[in-house]
Amino acid sequence: MQLYTRDVGSGTPLVLLHAFPLSSAMWLAQREGLVSRFRVLTPDMRGFGGSPLGAEEPSVDAMADDVAALLDTKGIDRAIIGGLSMGGYVTLAFCRRHADRVLGAVLADTKATEDAAAAREARISIAERLEADGNVSVLLDDLLPRLVGPTTMQQRALVYGRVRGLVQSTPPLAAAWAQRAMAARPDSTGALAEFRAPTLVLHGAEDAIITEDEARSMAEALPNAELIMIPGSGHLTAVEQPQLFNDAVTEFGAALTRTLR
Repeated sequence: MQLYTRDVGSGTPLVLLHAFPLSSAMWLAQREGLVSRFRVLTPDMRGFGGSPLGAEEPSVDAMADDVAALLDTKGIDRAIIGGLSMGGYVTLAFCRRHADRVLGAVLADTKATEDAAAAREARISIAERLEADGNVSVLLDDLLPRLVGPTTMQQRALVYGRVRGLVQSTPPLAAAWAQRAMAARPDSTGALAEFRAPTLVLHGAEDAIITEDEARSMAEALPNAELIMIPGSGHLTAVEQPQLFNDAVTEFGAALTRTLR
């Protein structure tokens, strides 16, 4: 699977994997703000943006292998792999399947545990509606109100409008495929103790989808992780508070570089 990828800058490779149901367009502020420090690669995951969906069964493992193939295509041996929400699930899968290629990891507004039964059933139900209706109205009605925090809703109308536009442009079949992939993902908690690469865990203080306890538990289970809370942000920290997000990633990258010397 060849993923459409925006590739800018030079320096330490930093791969950023987007949230559901957005695309690599969500990383605009990171491509602009981190380009002086990193080679920033932001792929569209399969079916989203400019990437084809393919015929594979829905799986975060398949998505992680797509990222490994991307690194091969770009001639990159090791990189910092980061993801937000769904992108975090794919990052965890990448760390399980391709640990030797991970310089460090950034896990934003995501969790290591699998879905509870009710959440899994809800994902399948949404996937079925997307497949049957052929439009993303279910995402606009059920998911969009929870993607950004109250500070963004009240004070950053342009940010909310941009997120809504990204959701509206989501291909329904890609969204259904991704929902099924996330519903089927395994619990990664047991694998966290084996992951030795430095990890930055970021969490929006107003996140209504992933709880602070889930983020904190994941950080505590990782041998070499730091948790940073992002104030004034809901689930989409990189979009809602891009400067704070970028500052945290920049400092993480600088510290990682010092340890590698």
